Amino acid sequence: MIELKSLSKTYSSKNGSSYEALKDIDLRVDDGDIYGIIGVSGAGKSTLVRCMNLLERPTAGQVLIDGEDITHYQGRHLFELRSRIGMIFQDFNLFTQRTVLKNVLFPLEIRHDGHSSALSRARELLELVGLSDMEDRYPSQLSGGQQQRVSIARALANRPSYLLCDELTSALDSLTTASILALLAEINRTLGVTIVIITHAMSVVQAVCNKVAVIDGSRIVEAGRVTEVFSSPQARITLQLLGLEPVTAAAPAAAGATGTINAHDPSDTKREVASDA
Repeated sequence: MIELKSLSKTYSSKNGSSYEALKDIDLRVDDGDIYGIIGVSGAGKSTLVRCMNLLERPTAGQVLIDGEDITHYQGRHLFELRSRIGMIFQDFNLFTQRTVLKNVLFPLEIRHDGHSSALSRARELLELVGLSDMEDRYPSQLSGGQQQRVSIARALANRPSYLLCDELTSALDSLTTASILALLAEINRTLGVTIVIITHAMSVVQAVCNKVAVIDGSRIVEAGRVTEVFSSPQARITLQLLGLEPVTAAAPAAAGATGTINAHDPSDTKREVASDA
């Protein structure tokens, strides 16, 4: 189980200005969930998921994994934590000079697993994601969907309990997105991996998630089972994302009838500013 308690994240720049990306977040992801987190651009959703494995360190509050506060983990403890929490990104983050097989082998090499067992594990995962016949290809020889499948296989190499997905389908067409979501559902069902999905598409949440949290203005404005939240939305932003209320000129560009929003998250820029501080 992943729990966030009173979590806040503030970015500061060299000129003394600051930006509060997350404000007093309380969230619980139970074992076995496929949990969707959705919001308009700049709402803080990517920062939120990156706090779960401490790629971003919270300014205040706690991150608990299986009841253990990991907020101040460093060194070896942090390394071991991240082996339990796989992560997948929108832009795949594959090593272009390594073959498909060697990309999947990489996390196992870092842990100094025996070559024979590592090779067996990598090939097992390539079979799981449907790429057994492509182990000697390079990322540039693959389609976007195939590259994302390699990323998924690599993220599963260390047998994580949790899989964090940051806009993993944003760069994919609708048919490829459907196949990737079906793969995630299979991984959740057969391997028991708990999955958190950051997405800008309501259709993704509806297709594969059992629970959802809506984030707006750096806060969680409502959360619960997908069927309940979508059938009886309480927050105005949820109504807008579902296309049930028009977006006013003063509101962020959110959802049309299809329920999609801009995939670019200005909080990325805030992270870059913070990293320079």
